[in-house]
Amino acid sequence: MTTFLILLRGINVGGKNKVSMAELKKCLEGLGFSDVSTYIVSGNVVLTSDRHAGEIAAQVEAALPKAFKLDSELIKVLVLTRDELQAVVDDRPKGFGNQPDKYHHDAIFLMGIKAAEAMPIFNPREGVDRVWLGNGVVYSERLSAQRTKSRLSSMMTSPLYKSMTIRSWRTTVKLLEILNARGAHQEG
Repeated sequence: MTTFLILLRGINVGGKNKVSMAELKKCLEGLGFSDVSTYIVSGNVVLTSDRHAGEIAAQVEAALPKAFKLDSELIKVLVLTRDELQAVVDDRPKGFGNQPDKYHHDAIFLMGIKAAEAMPIFNPREGVDRVWLGNGVVYSERLSAQRTKSRLSSMMTSPLYKSMTIRSWRTTVKLLEILNARGAHQEG
């Protein structure tokens, strides 16, 4: 059995695709997953399964529009192991996430596209935004005092945006803490 992080793209965003976390948990347990828990309402799930990541993603993606009233075009599922999320945190640019009072930091997780393919849709404004390529992720930083001048939202007009899901750096690190605690709990 392996513990996985499931990132759901497109639920509970801007009042669309509303999904109760309690109902989501029930849905996933009904699919045979165990130790299902959610973190905040933006589509973060930790669960245990003996299935492979690709099989889990396909099964969850197929089940969600049947269980909930959703615009299925917006819904995508990314399944990560603890080691994959650990690599996202470990491989971040030097200093990334270290000044939360000065910058907004996000991990933009890529779903079926490569970082080099995604990078051209970012249009960082000099002195306001910065982006870095990662493995399966784009790291994004915005100067908090200038965030209204950020151009990073322009990526949302690209068709490639449908293959991305964004988590704040604080949420990303918290999810890793949850996976680490779950791993220690399972071994003990």
